[in-house]
Amino acid sequence: MQNFVFHQPTKILFGRETISSIGSESIVFGTRALLVYGSGSIRENGIYDRVMASLTEAGLEVIEYPGVRSNPVLSHVREGIRVAKEHRIEVVIAVGGGSVIDSAKAIAAGALVNHDVWLFFKGKKSVAGKLPLTCVLTLAAAGSEMNGGMVLTNDDLRQKFGTGNQHLKPQVSILDPEATFSVPLDYSVYGAVDAIAHILEFYFTTGDPTTPVQDRLMEGLVLNIMEACERILVDPKDYNARADLMWCATLALNGLTGAGLGPVGFPMHMIEHSLSALFDVPHGAGLSVVIPAWMTWRNEQNPLKFAQFARRVFGVLESDDRLAANQGIHSLKSWFKKVKSPVFLEDLDIAPSAIDDLAANAMDLARLWRLREYDQGIISRILQGCRRSGLR
Repeated sequence: MQNFVFHQPTKILFGRETISSIGSESIVFGTRALLVYGSGSIRENGIYDRVMASLTEAGLEVIEYPGVRSNPVLSHVREGIRVAKEHRIEVVIAVGGGSVIDSAKAIAAGALVNHDVWLFFKGKKSVAGKLPLTCVLTLAAAGSEMNGGMVLTNDDLRQKFGTGNQHLKPQVSILDPEATFSVPLDYSVYGAVDAIAHILEFYFTTGDPTTPVQDRLMEGLVLNIMEACERILVDPKDYNARADLMWCATLALNGLTGAGLGPVGFPMHMIEHSLSALFDVPHGAGLSVVIPAWMTWRNEQNPLKFAQFARRVFGVLESDDRLAANQGIHSLKSWFKKVKSPVFLEDLDIAPSAIDDLAANAMDLARLWRLREYDQGIISRILQGCRRSGLR
């Protein structure tokens, strides 16, 4: 196990009827609030009314800023920063999933600087602070409610970049599983896939060969996510299933899973970001296409960890590591199919002829994230593995 620092300042309020606390939790940080949310689903399911009642009761002056997309865009964030500065906002409140929370983080950080917020994502400027941020989570997926990461798409350049900083962690996040009851089943599945992907990035990219504590933790989270997802598909209002998925998705990327692993990378996310940037596919849907292809490519070089995953998560009995690893990859891909998540580029209506453009787009992020192993040829090869006909 490598040296690490685990610092988690985010306060979590988890469970039923916790949304009513958003007002009292937010007023601690100021009276003028920017309420950031999406396209309006929270108005339909009643969450908006509950949030506004709590904010009003607490005495907050609320400026609303709706319109966040599922792949949030820079132009919307830039306008949000302008609004925050104009109204001298003191606290930002995000009500939504990872896209809303990421947008709120970018607005909260951008409101304190005079330079363009995109410079954070390009690595040209470092986040030194942000406006206080409180959250009501409505989609179990990204883990943004308890981490310092944010992802944004530059809609002019068609680049989807992510960046992280300890200052970006929310002050308070409210996680009421009932708030996810109305999430469509396909997006519930995509959220589960996203959470699994976060875990697998750590699990498979660490260079430390001896991480038994973290391995068992991550394997257990993957199993729980898969089980919870299947239960949700049977009954979307299964409270315990929604609660299990919500908490697992938070734990998957709150710093705990990566503690002690040393340097890790996010190559699967790097490749998927090009799918979302160029074709606006749901992030989790893109990941379920990329994950098996990336695992197959990486398994050719070092099957040991993949074999361990196959045996512990899917009960594979094969003694040969390479064969066991292949069976595990097949089992994961089969599970994606079972829960009706895409597994081929064609399932996303992306033609194989787009692979060169996707690989070229991904290179910008590969360089930014210092994933030096990945040149355009390797990324193209992995993407070829995402075709229905497989590698050529």
